[in-house]
Amino acid sequence: MEAPAIVVPSASAAARRPSLPVLAAAIPIVSGVVMWMVTQSLLALCFAALGPLMLAGSAIDRLRTGRRDERHRVAEVEAAWNRAEEDLTSFHRAERDELLRRHPDTAACLAEPPLCGTESPSAETSLVVGRGTVPSSVRLSGGDDERAREFRRRASVLREAPIAVSLSGGLCIRAAKPLADAVTRALVVQLALRFTPGQLSLCGEGLTGTGLDRLPHAARSARGAFRLSLGGGSEAVDARIVSCDVDAEAPDGVTTVLDVVDPQEAMLRTARGSSAIAVEGLSAEQTRVIAEQLLERRSAAGGLPESVALAELPPPEQTGLLAAIGSGEHESLCLDLVEDGPHAIVTGMTGMGKSELLITWVTSIARSHSPERVAFVLADFKGGTAFDPLRELPHVAAVVTDLDTDGARRGVESLSAELRRREEALAAAGVRDIRDHPGLGRLVVVVDEFAALVQEHADLAMVFTDVAARGRALGMHLVLGTQRATGVIRDALAANCPLRVSLRVADAADSRLVVGTDAAAGLPGDAGARGLALIRRPRDQDALAVRVARTSAADVDDAARRWHAAVRPVSPWLPALPGMLPLDDLLRERGAEDADARVIGRADDPRRQRQPLELLRPRDGIAVIGGPGAGKSTALRGLERQAADALVVSPDAETAWDAVSALALGERSAPFVVCDDLDLLVAAYPAEYAQAFVAMWERIVRLAPVAVGLSRVSGPLARVIDAIPRRALLRMPGKAEHLAAGGEPEAFRRDRPAGRAAIDGREVQWSWTEERQAAATAGRDGVMWVPGGPLSGVVTGRAGNVVEALRRRHPDRRVVAVTEVDAAHTALAAEGLIVVGDPEGWRAQWALAQRIRSDGELLVAAECAAELRQIAGVRDLPPFAELHAGRAWAVDRGQRPERVRLLP
Repeated sequence: MEAPAIVVPSASAAARRPSLPVLAAAIPIVSGVVMWMVTQSLLALCFAALGPLMLAGSAIDRLRTGRRDERHRVAEVEAAWNRAEEDLTSFHRAERDELLRRHPDTAACLAEPPLCGTESPSAETSLVVGRGTVPSSVRLSGGDDERAREFRRRASVLREAPIAVSLSGGLCIRAAKPLADAVTRALVVQLALRFTPGQLSLCGEGLTGTGLDRLPHAARSARGAFRLSLGGGSEAVDARIVSCDVDAEAPDGVTTVLDVVDPQEAMLRTARGSSAIAVEGLSAEQTRVIAEQLLERRSAAGGLPESVALAELPPPEQTGLLAAIGSGEHESLCLDLVEDGPHAIVTGMTGMGKSELLITWVTSIARSHSPERVAFVLADFKGGTAFDPLRELPHVAAVVTDLDTDGARRGVESLSAELRRREEALAAAGVRDIRDHPGLGRLVVVVDEFAALVQEHADLAMVFTDVAARGRALGMHLVLGTQRATGVIRDALAANCPLRVSLRVADAADSRLVVGTDAAAGLPGDAGARGLALIRRPRDQDALAVRVARTSAADVDDAARRWHAAVRPVSPWLPALPGMLPLDDLLRERGAEDADARVIGRADDPRRQRQPLELLRPRDGIAVIGGPGAGKSTALRGLERQAADALVVSPDAETAWDAVSALALGERSAPFVVCDDLDLLVAAYPAEYAQAFVAMWERIVRLAPVAVGLSRVSGPLARVIDAIPRRALLRMPGKAEHLAAGGEPEAFRRDRPAGRAAIDGREVQWSWTEERQAAATAGRDGVMWVPGGPLSGVVTGRAGNVVEALRRRHPDRRVVAVTEVDAAHTALAAEGLIVVGDPEGWRAQWALAQRIRSDGELLVAAECAAELRQIAGVRDLPPFAELHAGRAWAVDRGQRPERVRLLP
């Protein structure tokens, strides 16, 4: 974090006084004297007196203005200094608070007890011995006068900051005995508040004399704990604090000496130098009260074993969902979700063993109850792998990790569907409770980190509340794990979760909400307290302490082997649709009653807890809309493969025009029409052809079932798509395109997998089939023109080139330019005459053009589309012809034009 900066005000110079207007005052004097000399009038001398009066007035005004400006200048400087002083006070306070958070002294530890981590103290652990002056990180800029230098001096040091030393060199307190004992108590209590008895162990002869022997850290020496000695002693310790008289020498090996004359006047001496500090002190009575509070915090763990293995606990009777989860003071402790529940709340801070408790609970139920009696859905919303060891249990129907928006929706619908399914099963059996339905097993939904679910998916949390309210009779049970309960577990949900388990929590409010007392907040936080929990069942007046059993891989294996022959239950939480579904596999799954239907893929229907085949009935058409790489072409390829007699519209504009126009005019019929990239095909035509092409498609979709693919829905194509009975929406590039294609706003997903479509409000994974080698487009090059009669005419913009090309291709014909035609050539028409000319030339030979139009064959190049109407008299739109590709329209004796290939 960057250190704060303060701008120091600069000393501003006094405002320069303006000079007196002597010249302006002299002008009236000179003018008056001159006028008197000329007029000899005394009134002129009165005018001269105005000069001194103006000079006196200016002097008075200058004095008044100068005083006012000086007051303003002084006020601005003082305001700037006040702001600088306030900033310095604020920055120093924040800096001091930050140091106290990192290095809390005894008073700070008592005001806000620090959280005890899992690491024990070491030789490098810091001990705050008092408060003193340290360099400040505040940065200054500006100011160079004496006041600024004084301000810089004060800003460069931070007063009353915590002064910390490491325990590695030991500490010697030289003071009068009452004062030395008070300082020793404060320092040791500081460490006792920061570390648990499992991390810190106190020893030495100085314990009894100071009253520190009451602390739980002095009761016994925990294995592996950091050993701190008070006073003398020959035993091996990790660090020591000793006290002696003022004039005595510090013991050998001690590198930190604290000389205390008065708590506010102490001197700290280290190898780096000396500094004056103020120290803390505690009386014996204050130490006794603090020790009693620490003992109360640890009283819940009294009489419990250090660790328990699940294999050591005897399996309970197979009644309800009874399971042994740990050991109390005298015997194993069992929980029954049926009798004690039907739902449970489990709280605990990170590292306290909450996930291990859930694993033990599930394994303990599984080893005593068959998969026919109970199934589990395990949900870990921390994104971890806590439940992975339980996957091999045959009872586990599903393991769910972090949910995205789509997964949350499916989860909501799946749990709601399971509620409906169980209600229908009980109604069909004529019973009201699952106890009276022998064929319906119980379902336990275990959630690790319920708070993450509530934060991300509020709608799914509402379904859990519904399950909690209706689940008892239906045999659905919830075990909800969370780090904190306040603000996460709503009252409506908590009211239906009477079974409560709490490991150590950070907030006393969470402890009171879960187990009805502050005891869970007072549980120790060291590594040895992992798995230490408080349990409160509806029949318990007070919370019971328990050491949660540890579950090993062998315990899970034993439970799995016991029920290895059992059938794994069907998951109510349906798995996500796979990313690839081979078409051949789905065709084999299709039933005989649907033999005529085409398989689209597999649909996701969590509301009915099924994933059926999605079919396209023979008379139905479908529009497949998707962006690049969304799987649109693969989807159409699968439909095409299932229709051997399907008409596949070519991507070539000319071939597509011929096929579509034949269908629209009824010249050709097809039981199924497939066209990919319809929008790109329409865009390839000029405006007039595009409009006609779309109009032909509007007729086709009403005559035959079609499957069309396109990247976006816009313009006239929207009418075509609206006329198709079904629509499949794949991944779109953006939300605007998604909405334009008819998609719902909440259904837009930028990361939608390829082939995943929304059809009729359901998610469908489209079938996949291999891409086949594309067949050569039939008739792509068109029909080469062959003269059919004795007289032919060609209208083209490249008359010279066409003449030479036709002469080479038709040597048996006479090919001439229209400008060279005379009566002799016309007379030779019976021998085969081809006349070639540009539009202007044909207009000059209008009579010849009309003769050819009525008696012969007139060809108009595609580049001369306007002449088709003017010279050939064709009013209807001719077949589309590609420009600059040797295409022409042939009109034989006034018939409909046909597209031909004029030049190779």
